[in-house]
Amino acid sequence: MNFVFTEKKMSPSDDLRAYAQKKIGKLDKLFRSESTAYVTFTVERNRNIAEVTLNSGGMFFRVTESTNSMYVSIDNAVDALTRQVRKYKTRLDKRIHETVLEDFLPAAPAEEPAEEFRVKRTKRFSIKPMSVDEAILQMNLLGHSFYVFKNQDEGDAFSVVYKRQDGDYGLIESTEE
Repeated sequence: MNFVFTEKKMSPSDDLRAYAQKKIGKLDKLFRSESTAYVTFTVERNRNIAEVTLNSGGMFFRVTESTNSMYVSIDNAVDALTRQVRKYKTRLDKRIHETVLEDFLPAAPAEEPAEEFRVKRTKRFSIKPMSVDEAILQMNLLGHSFYVFKNQDEGDAFSVVYKRQDGDYGLIESTEE
């Protein structure tokens, strides 16, 4: 597993980095392909925040934990990530063929900025075909309120799933007109 560390408002010790690598590195056995862990250490208002984002084969798992101790924050983040990965794999086993996990990449729109609007951040991702269930699952894993993807059930038409205020999900599909 590759590690990328970022610090905000603190300077972590080598022991803390080694501890994080040891704990988070244990998650590598849950993935087939090489994975990368992006670890951010932050101190705000006497709270130690550990944010961990795992990227393995295009799948992203993200957790933020805040406690009084950075070591406890790391432990809690590893526990939460383990639950997320296992929950995702269980759902895949029930609904999706094994090859989807290898080919699955997240999607996000990349729009050109308009003159009267200010775009603060642009993200670019490969867009692979997936089912609506996979898109909802990926949206929930990332903690986003919407997700753009190619709907394999509708001939790879661009679609958007989103979380409704009533707790259900909505689907917007593109048409050829």
